[in-house]
Amino acid sequence: MADFREQRAAVKFCFLLAKSGTETLEMLKMAYKDDAMGKTQVFEWFSRFKSGEMSIDDYPRSGRPSTARTHENVEKIREIIKEDRRRTTEEIVELSGLTWSSAARFVKEKTTEALSSISKDEFRQCFEKWNKRLDKCVSVSGEYSEGD
Repeated sequence: MADFREQRAAVKFCFLLAKSGTETLEMLKMAYKDDAMGKTQVFEWFSRFKSGEMSIDDYPRSGRPSTARTHENVEKIREIIKEDRRRTTEEIVELSGLTWSSAARFVKEKTTEALSSISKDEFRQCFEKWNKRLDKCVSVSGEYSEGD
């Protein structure tokens, strides 16, 4: 979840300069691009400032705070995956003791980060090499292997 505290300060600044909510939203989009607050959030903060509440801190939330995202749990999952990168989410859950949704969310986030770090050109080259190996394998009915 993104930390919007900096943007809330910018919204307050715009409010104090008598900018409109729409103008503020456009400036946030220009500055923060895809990471900008949404329209609803901007107008909710404007409403709070109009009512005299000038704090940019979020209201406390009810409910139990998340306990799954701790340093120990992150390291535990990392080690489990390092041991065997082909583990299923169910195996990670069993070995880590975390819930299925926590383990799946971690794997999805880390996979997305890793894939996002690969350039389109690198991905294309890798895919082309893989496709050539696949073609060789198919042409010899699966009797193809590389390396040792």
